[in-house]
Amino acid sequence: MFRRREAVPFQFVAEADRFRSNVTPPPRQRASASQLVGRTLIGLTIAAGFTGALLFGMPALGTEQSSGHSQQSEASQGR
Repeated sequence: MFRRREAVPFQFVAEADRFRSNVTPPPRQRASASQLVGRTLIGLTIAAGFTGALLFGMPALGTEQSSGHSQQSEASQGR
């Protein structure tokens, strides 16, 4: 009989190491054309969303100041 070196709290855990199934699972069904098109469209939509968010977000992440916008408050101008 096979003995483990460390203690096992439940017997079925020790038996699970030795269990080998001879039953093969059924083959997976191939995805239909409409499922493939749907998955592709969802993937493209997500990629386009990330790309759009990156393109629209890049100007906000820039550190340069444009001439039309000033970062000074009224309090810093002195009264």
